[in-house]
Amino acid sequence: MHSFGYRANALLTFAVTILAFICAIASFSDNFSNQTPSAQIQILNINWFQKQPHGNDEVSLTLNITADLQSLFTWNTKQVFAFVAAEYETSKNALNQVSLWDAIIPEKEHAKFWIQISNKYRFIDQGHNLRGKDFNLTLHWHVMPKTGKMFADKIVMSGYRLPNTYR
Repeated sequence: MHSFGYRANALLTFAVTILAFICAIASFSDNFSNQTPSAQIQILNINWFQKQPHGNDEVSLTLNITADLQSLFTWNTKQVFAFVAAEYETSKNALNQVSLWDAIIPEKEHAKFWIQISNKYRFIDQGHNLRGKDFNLTLHWHVMPKTGKMFADKIVMSGYRLPNTYR
């Protein structure tokens, strides 16, 4: 006869093994979902564009963000973290990214949205590199599953340009 401790250990080990197997299947099943997110970002207004006293350029934008991220939600999705970043090149850096807006989307019902906002975070370049600069607005998202590996992707929207003079 086995002792109580031995039987409890065997039962717990079996339960954890089954739970790990179910979690692996849940995570693997996300690979078969058809994800087709869409987004569009418009710059409605450049509220101001100035040189700060210590020499850095700063821009305030009014953005119109339209997105449909509902296809990212499966039965294994806990939430989606989405953010918009301005991305541009300078002579010192091949890629500069400045986060302008972010949100946590907890449910599929909230994943289709249209918002009009000024940038939530300051759009500042360390230097005076923004005048006349071409840049992209990119919607990034990170899908946080209930179990398994988190994954990220993005939609890049190009064709934006800042003015040549300060306002």
